[in-house]
Amino acid sequence: MPSAQELQDQGVKLFHDKDYEGASRVFHQAMDAYEVEGKRDMVAEMQTNIGLMHRALSEHQQALDIMQQALVIFQELNDALRSAKVLGNLGGVYAAMGDKEQAFNCYRQAADIFSELDEKKLYGETLVAMGDLQIRDGKLTVGAAMYEAGLGNLEQLNTSQKVIKGLLGIRNRLTGGG
Repeated sequence: MPSAQELQDQGVKLFHDKDYEGASRVFHQAMDAYEVEGKRDMVAEMQTNIGLMHRALSEHQQALDIMQQALVIFQELNDALRSAKVLGNLGGVYAAMGDKEQAFNCYRQAADIFSELDEKKLYGETLVAMGDLQIRDGKLTVGAAMYEAGLGNLEQLNTSQKVIKGLLGIRNRLTGGG
């Protein structure tokens, strides 16, 4: 019988191979094994992973249900970092469901915690997600400013983020804002 950690690693590999149903099954096995070991934090980690699999499969309500269970455990354990990560993931699920208000709410809570913990990269990524959400909601000025603030907290940008940062820089020079 594989250990909980081996099952978790197998689930991650299946996730990277885009076998979300297989990954979910293995993460369930890992969750059960961690439960037997009495590792509540790892049970919650596996719940989060299972939630991400449901999100990848567009099973949004299942994703919300299990991620909210994980959030409760992390909050009970006073694990602020992992609570914030789950809040960010919940924001992503709500965004995928089209519930922009709930998505923004979750992102805001996550960003506040990441800021308090001085987690610059996670804070930046969350601000980018919030900015993207606002831009998609037609709030271009506020969204662009938040997106730009998020990019300012990231050390490594992907290609599209570099392009957007360049365009924002041009906009700032034209408007005298930067």
